[in-house]
Amino acid sequence: MSLEQKRSLINPLDSLLSVSQQCALLGVPRSSYYYASLPESEYNLALMRLIDAQYLRRPFYGSRRMRDWLQGQGHEVCRDRVRRLMRLMGIAAIYPKPRLSIKDKAHRIYPYLLRELVIDHTDQVWAADITYIRLRRGFAYLVAIMDWYSRYVVAWELSLTLEADFCLMALNRALTRAAPEIFNTDQGSQFTSEAFTGKLEDAGIRISMDGRGRTFDNIMIERLWRSVKYEEVYLKDYENVADARKSLTEYFLFYNNERPHQSLGSRPPAVLYSGTGCMVSVG
Repeated sequence: MSLEQKRSLINPLDSLLSVSQQCALLGVPRSSYYYASLPESEYNLALMRLIDAQYLRRPFYGSRRMRDWLQGQGHEVCRDRVRRLMRLMGIAAIYPKPRLSIKDKAHRIYPYLLRELVIDHTDQVWAADITYIRLRRGFAYLVAIMDWYSRYVVAWELSLTLEADFCLMALNRALTRAAPEIFNTDQGSQFTSEAFTGKLEDAGIRISMDGRGRTFDNIMIERLWRSVKYEEVYLKDYENVADARKSLTEYFLFYNNERPHQSLGSRPPAVLYSGTGCMVSVG
């Protein structure tokens, strides 16, 4: 279960177990149960929407350039505010991708295995990444696991936080379907956690991690994020996570089973992944 799901099970009025005991049984730090983040202002959320869209168009923009662009749009914002919002969103102008996964120096980093590798069949290489998803009054994070050869989204999950739990949930769901030979991610703490890497190793899967500064690592899933944002997220106004989950479920069904890809000979990913093009639900 995700951290949010575990927190929802805690009953502060329970007459048999204290909150501390319930937290211990569920493996939830007591501080995490009591923690409640302050919501961003409506104006900051509007700025984050603008930053999100502009970052997809200009991924090399750092906080200084983003500030200049926002000021050009009529928003008198300082660089400190823009920098804080970009950090909150996980965006940095080092790679052409959102750096939502923050490295944990205590976790083991695995070598990069995809250099000069010819990817010519399904379930040879899977890749995972995280992106920011805007909501009407807040934001969430989306993780997706994709088969590189077919572009098929094997599993995905949403979360209000960047805890590793939602990435592990997506991985568990994906592994009920198949197992890749290699699993490639960035060096973020969600993917280097012992729970995540241990699950891969137990399944006999080789782990590959992007090297620092490797601009085109995970480029296939970066293209997925662009499609998800422009074809789904920016056209919708999600009320909350439940609304986003329902709409994204429909979109990923369309993406996998109907949306033609030029690189796949104008065929949808499911045709290559399943060999039959049958409708398969993911989520």
